[in-house]
Amino acid sequence: METTLAAGKSSQFRQGVQAGVTIAIGYMPIALTFGLLAKTTGLTLAETIMMSAIVYAGASQYIALNLLTIGTGAFEIVLTTFILNIRHFLMSASLNEKAEPDVLWKKALYAFGITDETFSVAAMKEGTVSSPYMFGLGLTAYGSWVINSAIGYVVGASLPQSLQESMSVALYAMFIGLLVPALKKQRKTILLAGMAAVINSICTLFLHVSKGWSVVIATLVAAMIGQCFVKESEEAQNE
Repeated sequence: METTLAAGKSSQFRQGVQAGVTIAIGYMPIALTFGLLAKTTGLTLAETIMMSAIVYAGASQYIALNLLTIGTGAFEIVLTTFILNIRHFLMSASLNEKAEPDVLWKKALYAFGITDETFSVAAMKEGTVSSPYMFGLGLTAYGSWVINSAIGYVVGASLPQSLQESMSVALYAMFIGLLVPALKKQRKTILLAGMAAVINSICTLFLHVSKGWSVVIATLVAAMIGQCFVKESEEAQNE
Protein backbone atom coordinates (compact mmCIF):
# COMPACT_ATOMS: atom_id res chain seq x y z
CA MET A 1 0.00 0.00 0.00
CA GLU A 2 2.80 2.41 0.96
CA THR A 3 4.66 1.46 -2.22
CA THR A 4 1.60 2.31 -4.30
CA LEU A 5 1.22 5.70 -2.61
CA ALA A 6 4.92 6.49 -3.11
CA ALA A 7 4.70 5.51 -6.77
CA GLY A 8 1.62 7.70 -7.20
CA LYS A 9 3.33 10.70 -5.64
CA SER A 10 6.41 10.13 -7.80
CA SER A 11 4.22 9.96 -10.91
CA GLN A 12 2.43 13.19 -9.99
CA PHE A 13 5.74 14.93 -9.30
CA ARG A 14 6.99 13.79 -12.72
CA GLN A 15 3.83 15.15 -14.35
CA GLY A 16 4.46 18.49 -12.66
CA VAL A 17 8.05 18.55 -13.93
CA GLN A 18 6.90 17.75 -17.46
CA ALA A 19 4.28 20.50 -17.31
CA GLY A 20 6.91 22.95 -16.03
CA VAL A 21 9.41 22.32 -18.83
CA THR A 22 7.66 24.68 -21.24
CA ILE A 23 7.59 27.38 -18.57
CA ALA A 24 11.28 26.80 -17.86
CA ILE A 25 12.10 27.25 -21.54
CA GLY A 26 10.02 30.43 -21.68
CA TYR A 27 11.79 31.82 -18.62
CA MET A 28 15.26 31.35 -20.12
CA PRO A 29 15.54 34.52 -22.27
CA ILE A 30 13.82 36.70 -19.66
CA ALA A 31 16.03 35.45 -16.82
CA LEU A 32 19.17 35.73 -18.96
CA THR A 33 18.28 39.34 -19.74
CA PHE A 34 17.61 40.05 -16.08
CA GLY A 35 21.02 38.70 -15.10
CA LEU A 36 22.67 40.79 -17.78
CA LEU A 37 20.86 43.97 -16.69
CA ALA A 38 21.58 43.25 -13.02
CA LYS A 39 25.26 43.26 -13.88
CA THR A 40 25.00 46.63 -15.63
CA THR A 41 22.97 48.03 -12.72
CA GLY A 42 25.81 47.29 -10.32
CA LEU A 43 24.57 44.22 -8.46
CA THR A 44 27.00 41.46 -7.56
CA LEU A 45 26.52 37.86 -8.71
CA ALA A 46 25.42 36.85 -5.21
CA GLU A 47 22.90 39.71 -5.01
CA THR A 48 21.51 38.81 -8.43
CA ILE A 49 21.05 35.16 -7.49
CA MET A 50 19.53 36.06 -4.13
CA MET A 51 17.06 38.46 -5.72
CA SER A 52 15.88 35.80 -8.15
CA ALA A 53 15.81 33.14 -5.43
CA ILE A 54 13.96 35.20 -2.80
CA VAL A 55 11.82 37.65 -4.79
CA TYR A 56 11.15 35.34 -7.77
CA ALA A 57 8.95 37.81 -9.62
CA GLY A 58 10.04 38.76 -13.12
CA ALA A 59 8.39 42.13 -13.71
CA SER A 60 8.97 43.23 -10.12
CA GLN A 61 12.66 42.37 -10.35
CA TYR A 62 13.02 44.43 -13.52
CA ILE A 63 11.25 47.36 -11.88
CA ALA A 64 13.46 46.96 -8.80
CA LEU A 65 16.52 47.30 -11.04
CA ASN A 66 15.08 50.49 -12.48
CA LEU A 67 14.34 51.87 -9.01
CA LEU A 68 17.84 50.98 -7.86
CA THR A 69 19.25 52.81 -10.86
CA ILE A 70 17.48 56.05 -9.91
CA GLY A 71 18.53 55.72 -6.26
CA THR A 72 15.23 54.68 -4.71
CA GLY A 73 15.22 53.58 -1.07
CA ALA A 74 14.68 49.99 0.06
CA PHE A 75 11.23 50.63 1.58
CA GLU A 76 9.84 52.14 -1.63
CA ILE A 77 11.17 49.20 -3.65
CA VAL A 78 9.61 46.67 -1.28
CA LEU A 79 6.27 48.53 -1.26
CA THR A 80 6.21 48.80 -5.06
CA THR A 81 6.97 45.08 -5.38
CA PHE A 82 4.18 44.26 -2.93
CA ILE A 83 1.67 46.34 -4.89
CA LEU A 84 2.66 44.74 -8.19
CA ASN A 85 2.34 41.23 -6.78
CA ILE A 86 -0.82 41.67 -4.73
CA ARG A 87 -2.66 39.65 -7.40
CA HIS A 88 -0.92 36.56 -6.02
CA PHE A 89 -3.34 36.60 -3.08
CA LEU A 90 -6.20 36.06 -5.53
CA MET A 91 -4.33 33.42 -7.55
CA SER A 92 -3.40 31.47 -4.42
CA ALA A 93 -6.96 31.62 -3.08
CA SER A 94 -8.34 30.43 -6.40
CA LEU A 95 -5.83 27.59 -6.71
CA ASN A 96 -6.50 26.49 -3.13
CA GLU A 97 -10.03 25.56 -4.20
CA LYS A 98 -8.56 23.20 -6.81
CA ALA A 99 -5.81 21.77 -4.59
CA GLU A 100 -6.15 18.43 -2.85
CA PRO A 101 -6.27 18.52 0.97
CA ASP A 102 -2.80 18.50 2.53
CA VAL A 103 -0.90 19.83 5.52
CA LEU A 104 -0.61 23.62 5.67
CA TRP A 105 3.20 23.82 5.53
CA LYS A 106 3.28 21.95 2.21
CA LYS A 107 0.72 24.30 0.68
CA ALA A 108 2.61 27.31 2.02
CA LEU A 109 5.83 25.95 0.54
CA TYR A 110 4.58 25.37 -2.99
CA ALA A 111 2.55 28.60 -2.89
CA PHE A 112 5.89 30.43 -3.06
CA GLY A 113 6.33 29.01 -6.56
CA ILE A 114 3.02 30.33 -7.88
CA THR A 115 3.58 32.72 -10.77
CA ASP A 116 1.29 33.84 -13.58
CA GLU A 117 2.58 30.95 -15.70
CA THR A 118 2.50 28.16 -13.11
CA PHE A 119 -0.94 29.31 -11.98
CA SER A 120 -2.25 29.12 -15.57
CA VAL A 121 -0.86 25.61 -16.08
CA ALA A 122 -2.20 24.35 -12.74
CA ALA A 123 -5.58 26.02 -13.23
CA MET A 124 -6.05 24.45 -16.67
CA LYS A 125 -5.13 20.95 -15.49
CA GLU A 126 -8.09 18.62 -15.44
CA GLY A 127 -9.26 17.63 -12.00
CA THR A 128 -7.48 18.57 -8.81
CA VAL A 129 -3.81 19.34 -8.28
CA SER A 130 -1.74 17.56 -5.65
CA SER A 131 1.23 18.81 -3.65
CA PRO A 132 3.72 16.57 -5.54
CA TYR A 133 2.44 17.95 -8.85
CA MET A 134 2.75 21.54 -7.66
CA PHE A 135 6.26 20.91 -6.30
CA GLY A 136 7.34 19.42 -9.63
CA LEU A 137 5.79 22.28 -11.58
CA GLY A 138 7.14 25.02 -9.30
CA LEU A 139 10.66 23.65 -8.86
CA THR A 140 11.18 23.29 -12.62
CA ALA A 141 10.14 26.88 -13.32
CA TYR A 142 11.96 28.22 -10.24
CA GLY A 143 15.20 26.43 -11.09
CA SER A 144 15.16 27.81 -14.63
CA TRP A 145 14.64 31.37 -13.40
CA VAL A 146 17.40 31.33 -10.78
CA ILE A 147 19.98 29.41 -12.84
CA ASN A 148 19.49 31.47 -15.98
CA SER A 149 19.66 34.71 -13.97
CA ALA A 150 23.12 33.63 -12.83
CA ILE A 151 24.13 32.62 -16.36
CA GLY A 152 22.97 35.97 -17.71
CA TYR A 153 25.09 37.76 -15.11
CA VAL A 154 28.20 35.71 -15.94
CA VAL A 155 27.70 36.26 -19.68
CA GLY A 156 27.21 39.98 -19.05
CA ALA A 157 30.45 40.16 -17.09
CA SER A 158 32.33 38.93 -20.16
CA LEU A 159 30.96 41.68 -22.42
CA PRO A 160 32.93 44.87 -23.12
CA GLN A 161 32.34 47.63 -20.56
CA SER A 162 30.88 50.00 -23.15
CA LEU A 163 28.31 47.39 -24.18
CA GLN A 164 27.43 46.65 -20.54
CA GLU A 165 26.72 50.33 -19.90
CA SER A 166 24.59 50.64 -23.03
CA MET A 167 22.46 47.66 -21.95
CA SER A 168 20.72 49.83 -19.34
CA VAL A 169 18.64 51.20 -22.21
CA ALA A 170 17.26 47.69 -22.72
CA LEU A 171 15.43 47.97 -19.41
CA TYR A 172 13.28 50.85 -20.65
CA ALA A 173 12.87 49.18 -24.05
CA MET A 174 11.50 46.09 -22.32
CA PHE A 175 8.89 48.10 -20.41
CA ILE A 176 7.82 49.77 -23.64
CA GLY A 177 7.62 46.36 -25.30
CA LEU A 178 5.35 45.11 -22.52
CA LEU A 179 3.14 48.20 -22.56
CA VAL A 180 2.55 48.74 -26.27
CA PRO A 181 0.74 45.41 -27.02
CA ALA A 182 -1.56 46.03 -24.04
CA LEU A 183 -2.29 49.54 -25.29
CA LYS A 184 -3.46 48.12 -28.61
CA LYS A 185 -5.93 45.74 -26.97
CA GLN A 186 -7.60 47.88 -24.30
CA ARG A 187 -8.34 51.59 -24.08
CA LYS A 188 -8.44 51.16 -20.30
CA THR A 189 -4.70 50.45 -20.39
CA ILE A 190 -4.07 53.69 -22.27
CA LEU A 191 -6.03 55.58 -19.60
CA LEU A 192 -4.13 53.94 -16.75
CA ALA A 193 -0.72 54.44 -18.36
CA GLY A 194 -1.49 58.07 -19.18
CA MET A 195 -2.77 58.86 -15.69
CA ALA A 196 0.22 57.18 -14.05
CA ALA A 197 2.62 59.16 -16.24
CA VAL A 198 0.88 62.46 -15.46
CA ILE A 199 0.69 61.79 -11.71
CA ASN A 200 4.32 60.69 -11.62
CA SER A 201 5.37 63.87 -13.46
CA ILE A 202 3.36 66.11 -11.10
CA CYS A 203 4.84 64.42 -8.03
CA THR A 204 8.39 64.64 -9.33
CA LEU A 205 8.43 68.05 -11.02
CA PHE A 206 6.02 70.14 -8.94
CA LEU A 207 5.66 68.43 -5.56
CA HIS A 208 9.33 67.41 -5.45
CA VAL A 209 8.51 63.91 -4.24
CA SER A 210 11.38 61.43 -4.47
CA LYS A 211 11.39 59.30 -7.61
CA GLY A 212 10.71 56.11 -5.69
CA TRP A 213 7.68 57.45 -3.84
CA SER A 214 6.35 59.15 -6.97
CA VAL A 215 6.24 55.74 -8.68
CA VAL A 216 4.37 54.23 -5.72
CA ILE A 217 1.88 57.14 -5.53
CA ALA A 218 1.30 57.15 -9.29
CA THR A 219 0.67 53.39 -9.30
CA LEU A 220 -1.84 53.48 -6.44
CA VAL A 221 -3.73 56.63 -7.51
CA ALA A 222 -3.96 55.60 -11.19
CA ALA A 223 -5.21 52.14 -10.20
CA MET A 224 -7.90 53.57 -7.90
CA ILE A 225 -9.09 56.15 -10.43
CA GLY A 226 -9.08 53.54 -13.19
CA GLN A 227 -11.11 51.15 -11.07
CA CYS A 228 -13.69 53.87 -10.39
CA PHE A 229 -14.09 54.51 -14.13
CA VAL A 230 -14.47 50.78 -14.83
CA LYS A 231 -17.07 50.38 -12.08
CA GLU A 232 -19.11 53.32 -13.34
CA SER A 233 -18.93 51.97 -16.88
CA GLU A 234 -20.16 48.53 -15.76
CA GLU A 235 -23.02 50.05 -13.77
CA ALA A 236 -24.04 52.15 -16.79
CA GLN A 237 -24.05 49.05 -19.01
CA ASN A 238 -26.15 47.09 -16.49
CA GLU A 239 -28.71 49.90 -16.34
